[in-house]
Amino acid sequence: MPTLACQVCGRIVETPTPIDTLAPEERRCPRCGSTLDVERRSTDRRAGDRRKNPPDSPGPPGGIERRISDRRQGPRRRDDGTSFGG
Repeated sequence: MPTLACQVCGRIVETPTPIDTLAPEERRCPRCGSTLDVERRSTDRRAGDRRKNPPDSPGPPGGIERRISDRRQGPRRRDDGTSFGG
């Protein structure tokens, strides 16, 4: 089953027929009306899992947290009542 994708809004449409046999109005995106193209990412490009933990230890490797210093130290939001935009 071919998968078609809208390059404008990102909508994915699956169709039972090839794009060449579709009528011109069937090649339009139902959401935004732009033309549909064949989905370029039809196959899963990832060959395997990026990170694998042993089944008996599901947490971070070695039990240490590596980015403690990157965490926020101060308050998360402003308390002075001013807006962020100006």
